[in-house]
Amino acid sequence: MTALLGLEGVYKSFGSLQVIDGLTLSVDKGEALGVIGPNGAGKTTALNLMIGRLRPDRGFVIFDGRDVTSMPPHDRCRAGIALTHQIPHPFEAMIVFENVLVGATYGRSKPERESYANSVSAIELTGLAAKANTRAGSLTLLERKRLELARALATEPRVLLLDEIAGGLSEHEVHEVIQVIQQVRAEGVSIIWIEHVVHALRSVVDRLVAINFGRMLVDGAPDHVMASAEVQRVFLGIDVS
Repeated sequence: MTALLGLEGVYKSFGSLQVIDGLTLSVDKGEALGVIGPNGAGKTTALNLMIGRLRPDRGFVIFDGRDVTSMPPHDRCRAGIALTHQIPHPFEAMIVFENVLVGATYGRSKPERESYANSVSAIELTGLAAKANTRAGSLTLLERKRLELARALATEPRVLLLDEIAGGLSEHEVHEVIQVIQQVRAEGVSIIWIEHVVHALRSVVDRLVAINFGRMLVDGAPDHVMASAEVQRVFLGIDVS
């Protein structure tokens, strides 16, 4: 398979705190990659480096064979990289359809008719059709998470970055989100998903990476990673040496 988006030897610090320490990871075309790590491991920082919200101190961000380290976030979005936020922040006074249309219009720069069509498709895919004319401020947490997905999908991403989209949801709601992400996968979108709800990741991803202190711990099949002595030590406090 061919790498589509990734970090190559990236370092990022905030003052004296080294958050990303020589990290290299990538997602292949059509692949779903899960990323796990304890709080403070650098997971969200890695996504922010990929989307362009942060610039690395050293190293490179590569997308589809191009060095995009200096590319601003809006250009990365239009090139096909989309991000959903851990805490949804919709335009609360606007209805669901208007929120998604903003993403389609400004995240991809398509003609008006195509932006409308992309918005409708994203709303239907995420199960929000019945809420299309509802003000975003009145949505439940699950519906807001669906809206985050819809806004990102309306930009027609080639890579979808998910930052703890299952966080705060009940078990039944997590299952609903998984079903949507599986549909997104079926359409050929590559996925990088950060999540603490590990069983959700394992039901979707092809490969799992574990990071800690901004460094790679283990990279491989989900069962292999979760059985790793290093992962069990870091995550569970279990010493199996």
